[in-house]
Amino acid sequence: MRDAAQRRWFPATVPGCVHTDLMRAGQIPDPFHGTNEVDLQWIEQRTWEYRLEFNPAEEFFEQEHLELVADGLDTVATVMLNGIEIARTDNMFIGHRWSVRDQLKPSGNVLVVRFHPALEYIRSRRPEHQPREINDPVGGVTSIRKEQCQFGWDWGPRLVTSGIWRDIRLEGWSGNRLETLRVVQRHDGQGKVWLRLAPELARPEGRVSCHYRLTLEGAVIAEGQGRTVDVPDPQLWWPSGQGAQPLYQLEVEVREAAGPVIGRWVRRIGLRTIKLDRHKDEWGQSFQFVVNGRAIFAKGANWIPAHSFVHGLARADYQRDLRSAVEANMNMIRVWGGGIYESEDFFDLCDELGLLVWQDFMFACTLYPGDKDFVESVRAEAEHQIRRLRHRASLALWCGNNEVWGCNAHEFEDPGRQPYRDAYEAGFHQALPAMVKAHDPATAYWPSSPWRGDESTTHEAGISRGDTHFWDVWHGRAPVATYEKWPFRFVSEFGMQSYSSPTTNATFCPPEDNNVFGPAMENHQKNIGGNQVILDYVSRRYRFPKSQEALIYLSQLNQAYCMQTGVEFYRRNRPRCMGALYWQLNDCWPVASWSSIEFTGRWRALHHVARRFFAPLMVTAQLHGKETVGIGNMRHSSVEAVELYVVSDLPESCRGVLRWDLFHLDGRCLLRGSKKVKIAAATSASQKKIELAKLLAKHGSDHVYLRIALDLDGANVSEETVFLTAPRFLDLPRPSATRVKVSAVGSRDYELTVTSAVFQHRFAFDLADLNPQVSDNYFELYPNEPKRVRIRLPDRMAIAQLRGKLTYHSLVDSYGGSAG
Repeated sequence: MRDAAQRRWFPATVPGCVHTDLMRAGQIPDPFHGTNEVDLQWIEQRTWEYRLEFNPAEEFFEQEHLELVADGLDTVATVMLNGIEIARTDNMFIGHRWSVRDQLKPSGNVLVVRFHPALEYIRSRRPEHQPREINDPVGGVTSIRKEQCQFGWDWGPRLVTSGIWRDIRLEGWSGNRLETLRVVQRHDGQGKVWLRLAPELARPEGRVSCHYRLTLEGAVIAEGQGRTVDVPDPQLWWPSGQGAQPLYQLEVEVREAAGPVIGRWVRRIGLRTIKLDRHKDEWGQSFQFVVNGRAIFAKGANWIPAHSFVHGLARADYQRDLRSAVEANMNMIRVWGGGIYESEDFFDLCDELGLLVWQDFMFACTLYPGDKDFVESVRAEAEHQIRRLRHRASLALWCGNNEVWGCNAHEFEDPGRQPYRDAYEAGFHQALPAMVKAHDPATAYWPSSPWRGDESTTHEAGISRGDTHFWDVWHGRAPVATYEKWPFRFVSEFGMQSYSSPTTNATFCPPEDNNVFGPAMENHQKNIGGNQVILDYVSRRYRFPKSQEALIYLSQLNQAYCMQTGVEFYRRNRPRCMGALYWQLNDCWPVASWSSIEFTGRWRALHHVARRFFAPLMVTAQLHGKETVGIGNMRHSSVEAVELYVVSDLPESCRGVLRWDLFHLDGRCLLRGSKKVKIAAATSASQKKIELAKLLAKHGSDHVYLRIALDLDGANVSEETVFLTAPRFLDLPRPSATRVKVSAVGSRDYELTVTSAVFQHRFAFDLADLNPQVSDNYFELYPNEPKRVRIRLPDRMAIAQLRGKLTYHSLVDSYGGSAG
């Protein structure tokens, strides 16, 4: 590859992109480090060439059709073979196939792919299209079918790259070619399942037969010839937490009538039905996913591209974060519409792990053109991606866009904006639903997120129907308690930012610039005013931090608290609310953001706490009372009672014991109780209301905390601390000695046992750069109760060495004293 204006060539990796090739050649520094991103904007202004010399195998020329196949070119490209222009492309999300028989030679072939600047393309087309754009600082992102967040977002850098980002190859064939195969599942509701096979051919007029083989874990389940496959004793696929995820391997050999094999289709499929259920009910209209006839509360987060340069992502990269999602008891991932249609590795893992996928088409926030050429490109993009992904067990929904309607509904009220409204209708209410209906009618289509089934954008509409993005908390700086004001039907976005850990920050921030308001850190805070919003929310709940490390810790505690408040409220309100997907799961580079998993894979406090608030069985508290303003404008909660709910996502009923204890911070137990509870399957139920007005009048809400827990078969399955005022008003006891013991329990497994004489809130431990797998963190330490945590390291380590890397602290350490 080279800059087309220069003579010097550099080795290129395919799949790849300009930035990573330049970095590998030592021509540019790491774009993620410091403020390097700012100095590398010149790259997007150049034309780049990729060149390959090759000799096809001799037998290749025996085929009737010789084709060059490109699965993904990013984005504005001219493709030339032996000096002859083959094609021009302008859509990153489409696969291409071009006949090259007339251009191909037995030897000495030269393939050149020239990538033109995206801005050059944008400025030369659709000059009349000038919508308001939120995240692109230069403008024009909507005019080109390219990964939108390359142009910058409020959590990501502007690194507009180009390159051959997916596979490119030669293919030869004769007679006919199997393009793909559509599998239609039929479930009779009585346990019988059969499959209908529909080959899709390059020459549709050809008569073909199907020879199939269906296996499960290596055992042959069904084998034969025909278009229908009866599945004996079908094993259903379920979302995580609802059952198993058996994946059948279906092998279909398609033959012409005369006998020659023209193609094989081999995929893994899950036997299941998924329906977006919107029926009338007492609150309006439901919005819930029903899997195999069972309504599922969707628990999860939004997914953005896992790297700013997506071509290099491998299964291990996806596995790290998707497995973490399941470990936090999630069952759904929403693939956000400003990134990419993810790879086969991503969907393989979602199928295997039981993560339902809400799949946006790649449109986000701003208004898109509606001219004939653009809409035709969108149709081709949709057809390509739908046919590629429709067989996936995890695929739950096709969604037209992210926030295009939500961000721009007011624009359509202006009669002068009618062309934009017409373009919106052409894309999201005509072209895309028609493509879904034609190629994957079994999967529901939803025009936008958020959307209420009509043009309403109010919160009042959201508590009646459709899905909601709720950003009053964070963008609107509303109190966190505002979450508990709106029992939405399905919340597909809501979030709170925090800073990444010092360990992650060290990967991009030079030691001399290690300051959240310094140039490097500021460049890794892409939300305008984001630092101020973090400080605002932290100051409402916590005391002034003693150091930057303490501020980072408090920002993460606050993020976890906000998401916990929202999710617990939404789960308490099932079945009115049937989904909570927070923003966001992951990062594309190291940054201050809304993610619960940092770019390095480290879990923020939120992800550890999410494991608890997404647990299959959860005890949760609703406070009754009011907030008052006292002397010196100090805000206190006037709590009169606490109502305890037990929420279950389990498909079967069970029995448990609900426990509650009100403790004084000096260690005294002021109130204790328990109750045997019957827990119906898939329900939320109020189980106990604890009157506290008299005790709080006597002891004060600033001196007590409530411990709530749920036991099942003698084992604790859910536990939490409920504060009755903001933690900054609590005079938390300072531990004089925290006893920590580390012991080996396997070759790479260790047990950490922590005991404290006093209560410690959100005790957090760290093992420096080891980034281990841990069973818990950011937990509560109750007086004189040992807490045991399992630790798994990548490699074996001596106990003394491990102990030497261990640091720890809790909330009280953030504003005074010294950490462990």
